Amino acid sequence: MPPIATPSTLSASARRTAAPAWLVMLLVCAGQFLVVLDVSVVNVALPAMRSGLGLSELGLQWIVNAYVITFAGFMLLGGRAADLFGRKRIFVIGLALFTVASAAGGLAQQPWQLIAARTIQGVGAAVLSPATLTILTTSFPTGPARTRAIATWTAVGAGGGAVGGLVGGVLTEYLSWRWVLLINVPVGALVLTGAALWLAESRQGAVRRLDVPGALLVTGGLGLVAYGIVQTETHGWGAPAALLPLAAGLVVVAAFVVVEARTKAPLMPLTLFRLRSVSSANAAMVLSGAAMFSMWYFLSLYMQNVLSYTPLQAGLSFLPHSLSIVLGSKLAPRLMNRLGAKTLAISGAVVSLAGMGWQSLLTVDGTYVGTILGPGVLMALGAGLTATPVAAIATSGADPADQGLVSGLINTSRQMGGALGLSVLSTVAASQIAAGHGRTALADGYGTAFLVGAAVLAASIALMVLALPRRRTDLVHG
Repeated sequence: MPPIATPSTLSASARRTAAPAWLVMLLVCAGQFLVVLDVSVVNVALPAMRSGLGLSELGLQWIVNAYVITFAGFMLLGGRAADLFGRKRIFVIGLALFTVASAAGGLAQQPWQLIAARTIQGVGAAVLSPATLTILTTSFPTGPARTRAIATWTAVGAGGGAVGGLVGGVLTEYLSWRWVLLINVPVGALVLTGAALWLAESRQGAVRRLDVPGALLVTGGLGLVAYGIVQTETHGWGAPAALLPLAAGLVVVAAFVVVEARTKAPLMPLTLFRLRSVSSANAAMVLSGAAMFSMWYFLSLYMQNVLSYTPLQAGLSFLPHSLSIVLGSKLAPRLMNRLGAKTLAISGAVVSLAGMGWQSLLTVDGTYVGTILGPGVLMALGAGLTATPVAAIATSGADPADQGLVSGLINTSRQMGGALGLSVLSTVAASQIAAGHGRTALADGYGTAFLVGAAVLAASIALMVLALPRRRTDLVHG
């Protein structure tokens, strides 16, 4: 979750012209829906994108990673920009950038054009997403009205991720993979018009610096590391083509740490990581995100490339998975009251680990019921059960003034872990596929990716057992 804004004061004119509450809710939730939808909507369209633009097996991951890396790297910056320059203004700028980039991606004629468009989309999403929540928190008074507004915002976000596969399947099947991106254009234009006309402007009174160097360094460092990992599949771990970007990425990440330690208004205050709850929860989230984020990606490729599903069939096949992750997310607060946050986080990750181990047994003659449904439901249910208690632990030890920032950090950790995990697992899968032939090699490669993902998730579980503080949910507002 992006940082929640501190209270701000609206001008008298803004109050007089403020839109009805339901309209504010509709506009900001529509913006958030588009942002979350685009994390998952492209998965089902990946095989069609590959054939349409001649993408390589490893090149496919950058359609996903280009968006996720920039989304994660600029999210905290986007939240601070909204506070500093005005929530409405940043909302409009982010949505406009996202919409224009969607049009460019849908019209792309070369792989690099599509990847560049997805990169810009990610920046737009990172600017837009925090503004959607801060607009809600400054538009609704403290109490039940704000609680309901945030609950609706959260549900819309979960819904965007859940229906992404189905939306992508329908658009790819009946129109073209290009409409997976182009559909954002009319919707974005409509929301932009409504935002310009009806949203009221607000900003935080205190002036703070904007840590642009920090955002650029962390995004660039993460991208270089991911690129270096991908290069190992073609050139090997000892080749300069892999070592140079890996080393450069680590140097850039180190520079980011130095900048954050010295700047007066850091994007990621390093002092927060002295808290055991913050450091252990974020580390666990990076590892679990690295393992879980890629399951939709590899399942989509398996269903279409090995089992010959149509895009629509693949999208429909994801519905039980989507319902499972929503169910897990809904059950998590209640279960935390009974089990405690740490116990639930570990239990959820174990459920996902069981599903991931089962899913690694992919074969060329697999069936939906026997090969995809059971393990997929387990992976998704476990993911839903794990995320909430880990986030609750991360925020439980932080100062109240840092709650929003820590919430943003945990979301950033999940996205960054997912981006790096996809790079590693795609490289593993590509190496296995290259060693064989035909659909059997594809099934073996995707299965190996799930097996390695299970090992990463096991490491996350071990870290949770050893490092997460044990806090009852009544202390973390579970």
